[in-house]
Amino acid sequence: QVQLVESGGGLVQAGDSLRLSCAAAGRSLSTYTMGWVRQDPGKERDIVAAISRSSVSTYYADSVKGRFTISRDNAKNTAYLQVNSLEAEDTAVYYCEASGSYGYITNSEDYRYWGQGTQVTVSS
Repeated sequence: QVQLVESGGGLVQAGDSLRLSCAAAGRSLSTYTMGWVRQDPGKERDIVAAISRSSVSTYYADSVKGRFTISRDNAKNTAYLQVNSLEAEDTAVYYCEASGSYGYITNSEDYRYWGQGTQVTVSS
């Protein structure tokens, strides 16, 4: 199975940008469809973005379209989430998730693997 480790979160001001990374170990990332989800305390995980194995297909939640960009570098076994124009409402723990399915997955519960998360806090 694959192990995922997220990094890149932090405390930023509204309008700032971050680049979240998800490093995979144990298996080749190219065999997984990937997604980024976020979770506020006491709430369910919500899908933010998803990307197919070969990066041909991507998906974005309406709330982040035009501000977030998901990408992956299978040669580096790493997925990324570029987050721009951050808003206070983007504050959450961000998780990358993986599944052996094809295409992309828009339901966070359908992923099989996930990391420990990275905290993003946006102050207004």
